[in-house]
Formats: sequence, structure tokens, C-alpha cells
Amino acid sequence: MSKYFNWFATAVVVVGLCAAGSAFATNGYFTHGNGTKNKAMAGAGIALPEDSIDVTNNPAVAPFVGNQLIVGAALFSPARKYQTSESQLNGNFGAITIGPNNIKSDSNYFVIPHIAKAWQLENGNAWALSFYGRGGMNTDWKGGTATFDPDGPGPAGPMTFDGTYGAGLFGMPDAGVNFNQAFFDITWGKQFNDRLSLGISGVLVAQMFEAKGVMTFAQLTETFAASGGTEFPAALSDNGTDWAYGGGVKLGLHSKLSDRVSFGIMYQTKISMTEFDDYADLFAEQGDMDIPADLKVGLTFHANEKVDISLDLEHIWYSDIGSVGNPISYLFECPTAGRGGTDLSKCLGGNNGGGFGWEDMTVYKLGMRWKAGEDWAWRFGYSYGEQPIPETEMSFNILAPGVMESHITAGFTLERTTGRQFNMAFMYAPSVDVTGPQNFDPTQTVTFEMYQWEVEASYSWSF
Repeated sequence: MSKYFNWFATAVVVVGLCAAGSAFATNGYFTHGNGTKNKAMAGAGIALPEDSIDVTNNPAVAPFVGNQLIVGAALFSPARKYQTSESQLNGNFGAITIGPNNIKSDSNYFVIPHIAKAWQLENGNAWALSFYGRGGMNTDWKGGTATFDPDGPGPAGPMTFDGTYGAGLFGMPDAGVNFNQAFFDITWGKQFNDRLSLGISGVLVAQMFEAKGVMTFAQLTETFAASGGTEFPAALSDNGTDWAYGGGVKLGLHSKLSDRVSFGIMYQTKISMTEFDDYADLFAEQGDMDIPADLKVGLTFHANEKVDISLDLEHIWYSDIGSVGNPISYLFECPTAGRGGTDLSKCLGGNNGGGFGWEDMTVYKLGMRWKAGEDWAWRFGYSYGEQPIPETEMSFNILAPGVMESHITAGFTLERTTGRQFNMAFMYAPSVDVTGPQNFDPTQTVTFEMYQWEVEASYSWSF
């Protein structure tokens, strides 16, 4: 076992280096599935264990995936664009007017790796180690214009900042964010009888974050407001990459309800993270960015020896995370917002600081596996979940437009040699657009438009 463990540890380091540049923005900022086979079925199939990476979807399947090592990576491409309409205020009366702009984001290609290893023990016990990347708010907006009055009430009128000369979006150079996550699951599972298995995973997480071009909002920070306007925030924007660390728990159950029906359920607790100290003036609760709780429930119908159909549901509690779920309207209760507010906690960085205003998300998934002979298996899937960004939360979400709803997927497995499998998965998320008022200039509208595609490959071998 030590030989395989050392090999696994080396691969984790390599995958970790790749994960530093990963990004996802599918179901909010959760991926549409984990593992190539699961992704090929649009994330359905937590009751259909096949590979060691499947323990990340349900730790209770660890006793059913054999002694196996799997390594894979995806090439992921999210195409994002925002557009703002003409303004009637043009930066007057405290407005921050964006454009009118019509801009596509740079940074459109990302590599997302995974690796997992499972060991079968005696008496129905099994354990597994899994490493995978995830993220979701990667944008890079260049150019455009912004018009506002940077000195507030006073003799100087509104000024227009032109992206041609190094400023755009919010009046600052190269606005955008980079947010990535690396997960490491340590899993134990036990099969108690022919019908029931349970599993638990300790989930360790590292997050990295960087924000650029948002210094425009300095006066809306708790630091600025608490000082009476004399202290500018040092932990708001353009501080490079910061890291946060944390952990949580996954619980899973797998049950064979009958010869033709299997059931699975997984719950991941909210993962408590350390704060992003370098962005303590941006996120609520002084830089806090916990990971929301996640529930997956699934049924698999074994129609015959060749066909399996899976129907799954996933619910993500985005609204429970202050920096993600708090509405942007909280900022207008900040004392320095110019609207008569008196609540310091609602300022950026405060305990109830304004955020992205995301709602909870429920995703419905349907997948099918078809075994076409001894060598080939084909998979197809479709998922749908109403995107989490309300039309009242447009301005900040230019930085993180995670508005995908549908995912259409397909894939295959080729096994020429027993125990050696090559897997592929393909995903296309059709274009979605959302339009709503620009929060800092309500005479404007903002429109997001986004579509995505992904290709993933993996290779597994048993030992």
C-alpha cells in the first residue's frame, strides 16, 4: 500500500499546482458534477457508484468502488459579457454610472484537475483520499468607462474615467476577481449488509482570492465610515492573492431499496473558513467567505443489465453565507452612503456587510448510463436549476456573474483491458442573460450574458 500512497501523494502535489489556476461557475459557483462519469450524467448518479472519485459525491459508496486510482482533468471555458444602457444621471447626484459599456471578459480557459484513490479493507470497510479543484468567480474586465464624482459634494463635477487610459468598469484599472478552491476529502465508508452502507468524509479546503479595480467603493467600507472619513481601507482592492483555510464534514448513505432501485443521500455541512485578511474591507464579517452547506439526494433505476437511469436533486444554501447572500442594498444603510443610514455593520467589511445577494439554488438532474457491449459505456445527462442572482443585485455581480441554469452533457468509457478505463465527458451550458437596474445608477440597466463548455478526460486503474 505504501507504494500506491506515495504515488498518490506525488500526484496530489501536481494536481494542487494545477488547481491554483482553476475556476468554475456552473450551479452558482459549484460544479455541475464531480468526476468524469458523474459529469457526463449532468451530476446525476450519487446512487450509482463507479469510480473512487464518486466518494466526493457520496462517501457511503466507498465500499463499492474497489481498489482504484483515478486521475483526470477538465478544460473549462466560461464566456461572459456585460452590457450597460444609457444613463440619465451620468455620474451626478452621487451616482456611479457604468459606461454605457458592452464588454467581454478575458480569462476564458481553465484547467480543473482531480485525483482519487480508494482502498477496500476487511468487514465491509473502505477508505479513500480525494483531491479536486473548484471555484467560480473568475472575471477580467478591461476597458469601458465609468462616470462619478470622486470628491463627493464640492466644486468639482462628475468625471469620466476611460478604459483606454487604464480605467474602466468602476473607474479603476482592470476590474475583476479571481476565486479558486482546492478540496481534500478523507473518507471512510462501511457496508453493513446487502442493503445499507454509510460513510463520512473530513473535508479540508484551501481558498484563494484576488480582487482588482474596486477601490471606488472605499467610502462604503466600515473602516472609512467608522473613522469619520479620515481613514481609507487598506484591505479592499488590489492586494494580490490571499489564502483562507478551513474544514467541514460530509455524511452519506447508500441503500439498495430493491433489485432495481438504489438510493443515495449526501449532506455537506457549511465549511468554516479563516478570513481573507487582505480583503477584510470587502467581504462581510471582516473578510469571511465560508462555503455553504450542500445536500444531494438521488435515485437510480436499474432498468436492465445495460441501462441505468438516475434522478438526482441538489440544494445549495448560498443565502446563509453573509458575503455571498447579503443584498447590496445593505450598503445604502452605511453612514457614508449619503442616504441617511446609521448602521456601521451594513458597510463593506461589517458584520452584516452588503454582498452579492445570491439566493439558495436547487438543481434537478437526470442522467442515463448505457452499456454498449463489453468495452463501451455511454452516458447522457441534463440538469436545470434557477440561477441564484436576483435582478435587484446586478452591479456587484458584474464581478461574478454565475447565472448558468441548464447543462447538457454526454460522455463515454472505453475499457479494452479489464480494470483499465478511459473516460470522457462533454458539457454545454446554453446562453443565459439576466437584466436588472444598476444599483448605483438606477436610470441604467445591466445585462449579463453567459454560456459555457467543458471537456474532461480521466483514466483509472484497479490494483
